[in-house]
Amino acid sequence: MSAHAHPELTKNQSLVFGSLSEAGGPLTAYAILDLLREDGFRAPLQVYRALDKLVEYGMVHRLESLNAFVACAHTGCSAHGAAAFAICEQCGDVIEFTPDEALKVLGEWTKAQQFSLSRMTIELRGTCSTCALKAI
Repeated sequence: MSAHAHPELTKNQSLVFGSLSEAGGPLTAYAILDLLREDGFRAPLQVYRALDKLVEYGMVHRLESLNAFVACAHTGCSAHGAAAFAICEQCGDVIEFTPDEALKVLGEWTKAQQFSLSRMTIELRGTCSTCALKAI
């Protein structure tokens, strides 16, 4: 069983996760639907139901600013309830990372404010090093 496998995955959840894993980048729910039409997917609701569970399991993340989803790049996301992404506005590349120091500061703030945090997604938008080099 892989690091991302979850024993309760349905057929639809497995297909959606597989399509995101193979994509190598973020996909919208409608792009996933198009990829899975041959597998019997007919309605966006089928994709959204699967995505909701995969997000809950920590296997998939929703990129709010892109209204898209991406397969988790590392294990343990569901354990710390946070994910961070650097999104290149030029090429669309998405890099997932864990900003430990930022998570610590934000965690301390939530405790001080008595704010009950359910999840956290940090999105950095800018230009990746590859695109920056191309601009020179």
